[in-house]
Amino acid sequence: MTPINPDIVDHFIQLNGPLFEDVQQSGIFSDSKTFVDSEPKSDPQKIIDKYHRLKSRSSFNLKAFVYEHFNVPGDEESPDMPSGGSMEEHIDRLWDYLSRQPDEQASDYSTLMPLPYPYIVPGGRFREIYYWDTYFTAEGLASAGRMEMVQNLARNFAWLIEKVGHVPNGNRYYYVSRSQPPFLSLLVDLIARKQEQESIREFIPALEQEYRFWMQGAEKLADGEAHRRVVNIDGHLLNRYWDDRPLPREESWKEDIELVSNLDFTQSREHYRDLRAAAESGWDFSSRWFRDDQRMSTIHTTDILPVDLNALLYFLEFKLGEWTDGETSRQYVEAAQKRKQIFDRFFWDDSEGLYFDFDWRQQEQTQSRSLATAYPLFIGFASEQQAKSVAHILEHKFLKDGGLVTTLRDTGQQWDSPNGWAPLQWVSVRGLHNYGLDDLARKIILRWFDLNKSVYHRTGKMMEKYNVCDLSLKAGGGEYALQDGFGWTNGVAVAFGDLLRARNK
Repeated sequence: MTPINPDIVDHFIQLNGPLFEDVQQSGIFSDSKTFVDSEPKSDPQKIIDKYHRLKSRSSFNLKAFVYEHFNVPGDEESPDMPSGGSMEEHIDRLWDYLSRQPDEQASDYSTLMPLPYPYIVPGGRFREIYYWDTYFTAEGLASAGRMEMVQNLARNFAWLIEKVGHVPNGNRYYYVSRSQPPFLSLLVDLIARKQEQESIREFIPALEQEYRFWMQGAEKLADGEAHRRVVNIDGHLLNRYWDDRPLPREESWKEDIELVSNLDFTQSREHYRDLRAAAESGWDFSSRWFRDDQRMSTIHTTDILPVDLNALLYFLEFKLGEWTDGETSRQYVEAAQKRKQIFDRFFWDDSEGLYFDFDWRQQEQTQSRSLATAYPLFIGFASEQQAKSVAHILEHKFLKDGGLVTTLRDTGQQWDSPNGWAPLQWVSVRGLHNYGLDDLARKIILRWFDLNKSVYHRTGKMMEKYNVCDLSLKAGGGEYALQDGFGWTNGVAVAFGDLLRARNK
């Protein structure tokens, strides 16, 4: 199967062209994602021809035209959302609400890539699967005994890798130019832990193809060069986030255009790529990616070798070494060993006692203190002393009344203070458990649980993110309203409950 060309988005009238630009600029939808998820009701070319004929008339109404010719997604607050009872009962009902059956062959006009197996969506405006969200959702599904769904999620990712060449950000055509943090190996490892080892054999080819995607071009790089997601630094190969289209994100087109309004052509393309690369990281957006730690205008994501991405790729290499045989296994083991041997040189700061991202152009660590520092503990290759040092900082700097705060900077971005996110609570807690630091892990779980329950009892909802610093306030920041549903929050809540029960025995 020939991988999908990212430029496929140019063939959709709701992703490219004059109607798309006019709708996105007009602000007729409060969320820029609404129109790109809309589906033409008839031949797109006929709709465009009619638009050109009518748009100059004084009586023309753009919003009415869109609703006449497109199936527009409905309100995010569905009246069918189950409510009532305890938080745990609510989450149990939500599994079915957020589940989707295999997609029938979608219209050629739709931006949705139909999936062959059942899946779970996060909720709210997120009407499709998202790559890294799915792993954290799956941890909860596994704890709830829904392993068939967990396997289906992995099978959908394997199918996407075959179709697209990698797991895209989500199963929309406007996402195919980028991926997200490579969690498929952890999803497959979850299946291996719950079932027989033989059950994961079907996923090995997909994992190998995913590894090739992240390492594409590595063999030709000279020292100091980069290609897509790989950087050769002092003869060592490390990875960064990237996106193949240096253009405004279709789902945030107006926002991106406004951000680069004062830049020239070359600068704007670099800026678009950095915005998209941050979206690939999942942390869109955070001071982690800002040169001055404060302003979006200084974003430089592609200059940064992220500690979390490189920890995840170590895990992928390590597991492929374990799950393959012969010379193939040896090559993966060697790659994992090389990455581990140089990890501290680039990412560990002994004086701070933390892991930091590395700016490969400036040849120095960034000074952004974030929960990405917990990933080497989560993956399990930090030393005992490093783990204790990170734990000390987590407890005394990051731990707030509602759990762990994402970074120590309040910039108005959603992946900064005062927000906490379920996936980073999970990564941190499991990382602490790996080193026997159970008391702090338990403290984080209980504070996060209490916040989840408090917000649920006030609102009847599970949220995408939470304000962990002031428990009376909602989380903020981001390019869209606070979402409820919510896949990974539900998954982590269920899995945390399972952890607490296991540790209390």
